[in-house]
Amino acid sequence: MEQGAFTADGCPVEVYRLLPPGDEPGVVHAAIPDGAPILELGCGVGRVTHALLDLGHQVVAVDESPEMLAYVRADKVCSKIEELRLGRVFDAVLLGSHLVNTASVVDREAFLSTARAHVTPGGRVLVEWHPPEWFESVREAQGGRLGEVDVRLERVVRDGDLLSAVVRYSVAGGSWSQPFTCRRLDSEALNAALTRAGLVFERWCTDDRTWFSATSA
Repeated sequence: MEQGAFTADGCPVEVYRLLPPGDEPGVVHAAIPDGAPILELGCGVGRVTHALLDLGHQVVAVDESPEMLAYVRADKVCSKIEELRLGRVFDAVLLGSHLVNTASVVDREAFLSTARAHVTPGGRVLVEWHPPEWFESVREAQGGRLGEVDVRLERVVRDGDLLSAVVRYSVAGGSWSQPFTCRRLDSEALNAALTRAGLVFERWCTDDRTWFSATSA
């Protein structure tokens, strides 16, 4: 049974509260100087935010969902990423949750442009994405366990560069579903999107190439 609050894009808030931070905080921490201030775009309930605080970073956390932000223990701003105008810059800007793979070209360019506008000269934009090979490997019923939450993919549909599916979350007798659509980007498309935002690819941050850093052009 689905219950609790959902964000505008269908994220079940109660489930996101239960998801562990995983490896993401360590990836971010290793890619930037100790104590570097971070702007986190699309922070959700603070799953990664709180771990970054524990690692000694100052974090300004941004999300458009008041329901998500209610659980964040950091400086926070309720705003859509594309509308954010803080008038300050950060040593690191974090764009996680595969947001760069949004199906919308307009949204992708807006997300990257916001990141570029808020990073210091010489600072890093850290991006999590689905590399092209991920799109080839996705299968029905694929998933696993994240903390106490069982995660499975259902109704996988491919349409050119687009992949749509439903994520099924199950925990403690409850079940939630979240549909999504994402776009496959090859290296040429990714670099073109970065260039249009005034960014340039720097390096891969993980061996599986799911995280990379970019700097201002």
